[in-house]
Amino acid sequence: MKKKIALVTGGLSGEAQISYKSAITVSNNTDRDKYDLYRIDINATGWWYEPINGEKTAVDRTDFSVIDGGEKINFNAILLCIHGTPGEDGKLQGYFDMLKLPYTSCDAATSALTFNKRYTVAVAAFAGIHVAKSLHIFKHTPMSSKTILEQLQLPVFVKPNNGGSSIGMSRVDEAADLDTAITKAFNEDDQILIEEFISGREFTIGVFKSKGSITVLPITEIKTGNTFFDFEAKYQGKSEEITPAIITELMQVQLNAAAKRVYEVMNCRGVVRIDFIYNEAKAQPFMLEVNTVPGQSDASVIPQQVRAMGWKLTDFYSAIIEEALK
Repeated sequence: MKKKIALVTGGLSGEAQISYKSAITVSNNTDRDKYDLYRIDINATGWWYEPINGEKTAVDRTDFSVIDGGEKINFNAILLCIHGTPGEDGKLQGYFDMLKLPYTSCDAATSALTFNKRYTVAVAAFAGIHVAKSLHIFKHTPMSSKTILEQLQLPVFVKPNNGGSSIGMSRVDEAADLDTAITKAFNEDDQILIEEFISGREFTIGVFKSKGSITVLPITEIKTGNTFFDFEAKYQGKSEEITPAIITELMQVQLNAAAKRVYEVMNCRGVVRIDFIYNEAKAQPFMLEVNTVPGQSDASVIPQQVRAMGWKLTDFYSAIIEEALK
């Protein structure tokens, strides 16, 4: 009998638009001979089951079930495609844990940790992984630009501490621009992270677990004409993504080892994407952040990396679902 899988998309942040694009790719590449897929949209108006034919109906949140054609559907597993809250920050994971429903992402603790950029780099640094020097600032206890620049050297990156997709992020090269960047980041979150710039090449690496074994996907190098890998570069074609990256054997070994180490240290599950800067002067990779629900849209790097590995997306998503089900 085919397993019943809920494809959960949407979300309550500005990243919902990317989630819907990811859901299209995942839906188009889920093996329907193995799985019955049910699309669930979680948004500000509620939690909705959206059948291919028919009107949307509310999800029963007491057990996360839906009614389809007069039949009550209880799911075998959850295929998570929500970027941002509540699907990437641990909230839904905790809910699914209480219902004893398996899901295809990191658990609640890891999701909450990695959603907080400052805590992520702190744990990574504790485990011996290279990270940029940074400051963690709260809106209720602001810090002056002068105080910040006494502790960090320009250029710096200013970013919301929680969230992804580079929304609200700025690169600051001049002291006069720092206050504007801070205001922009605080418009997205009440915590911000300010990090020193690390010179080097930018790479992003997908890592997943299947049949108990951790696999590092082919590395992608990011080249962008923008000042950094921002929202436009990620999702609107303003970057060049080279998969697999053209790098030395030493860089390959170091980046693969660092990505696997981060996955292990953070106790990740499912597929995650880890971003690095490789500083050639120091011959070391520096971890930037961890994305526990990486984009799966046509513009996203994970599908590129899966194909570069020689897999079909259908086989990849089957492996992710089966890992959750076991």
